[in-house]
Amino acid sequence: MELFPIHLLFIVVLTNRYILGPFLRRLKGKRFERVDDTYRPRVAIVVPLFNEGEGIFHTVRALLAQDYPRELLEIIVVDDCSRDDSVAWANKAAEGHPNVRVMSNPENLGKRKGINRGVKAAVDAEIIVSVDSDVVVDRSAVRQLIRRFVHPNVAAVGGRTFVSNRHQNWMTRMIEIKFHFAQQWLKDLERSFRQVMCLSGCLTAYRRHVLLQLEPILEARAIAGVPIKYGEDRFLTRQIVKHDYETVYTLDAFCFTAAPSTLAGYFSQQLRWRRSNLVDLLSGLSHAWRLHPVITVHYVSQLALLLAYPVVIVHNLLTGEFWDILAFHFLVIGLLGFIYRMETRHLPEDRRVPGASFLPMALLMPVTYALFTPLALLTLDSGSWETRGSPTAAPAPAASPAKLTSSTTSEGTPS
Repeated sequence: MELFPIHLLFIVVLTNRYILGPFLRRLKGKRFERVDDTYRPRVAIVVPLFNEGEGIFHTVRALLAQDYPRELLEIIVVDDCSRDDSVAWANKAAEGHPNVRVMSNPENLGKRKGINRGVKAAVDAEIIVSVDSDVVVDRSAVRQLIRRFVHPNVAAVGGRTFVSNRHQNWMTRMIEIKFHFAQQWLKDLERSFRQVMCLSGCLTAYRRHVLLQLEPILEARAIAGVPIKYGEDRFLTRQIVKHDYETVYTLDAFCFTAAPSTLAGYFSQQLRWRRSNLVDLLSGLSHAWRLHPVITVHYVSQLALLLAYPVVIVHNLLTGEFWDILAFHFLVIGLLGFIYRMETRHLPEDRRVPGASFLPMALLMPVTYALFTPLALLTLDSGSWETRGSPTAAPAPAASPAKLTSSTTSEGTPS
């Protein structure tokens, strides 16, 4: 009985994510996403680079294949002192393309400051598209993002991410389904009020003047005097909303990236994301009341559940009721797996995975909540990129750009 408030939190979050959000999307119909095909601004794509190796070549080549007027498109790669051959691969991709620039930071500055440097360099651009260095962007992605800037108050438009290695093993199959719900369902409530609280750096477009306006805030981000290099995407999106701009998300602009294929990689990612969630949700409490009331309730309930859920896990372990909560997890996850299978049944076999692939999440969810939420709270002042190893790590071996053949050229979709 003492856990009733937590059960209530769970119901509120579940309702907002899986019932109210999709209901509002269907209720609004065509009004849910407005587009303007007459808007053709100058665009600069900024790619922060750190120890990506050959992957940056495929990223740049996919960006060069965009169906957006080439005379209006510039690509700026900003290397953050990579210790592998990333710069060589970036220069290889830029050969013969005067609209591609490769810049190098004088010292390791972190992803956000690297992006800010690219934004300053794009003096002629009206829109900045941020793309991570490990993604391959669909050919129509830039155009689909740009056509969502239907009003001057729309400051950012984000796209979705697909898992390129979805069939590699049980882990990547599970993450494919997790990505499906995170993007196909969970953002619907925020999209309904044009206050999407997290737009991924994998693929998001911003008005340049808004990024310049927020630059002092972004540059000064720190905890206990330690500059923070994780969660930049979520922090930036929240600052945009805080300054009364609209944020939009579309499923029509998308890219592909490789998901972690090992438990170590997955746990590292989840710890980084947990820190980001906690820092952002806690910091945003001071102005959450300025959001739409429905979004405010959703925002506060997510934070409360995030903090309370580990207590539930520990409580069930101590009282011998862990198997009950585990059974409940399997029931919910199994239902979601069935829904995923129904929603993707029209896709080719290579573009979907079995619905049962989501079942491992029923065990990983309580484990990651119980362990990583407390750990994240104790390590909020981490200053590492945490995505390509530390700047002092030894570089991973990679093929030489000189050995590149035409078979490695990306066409904007995964092989």
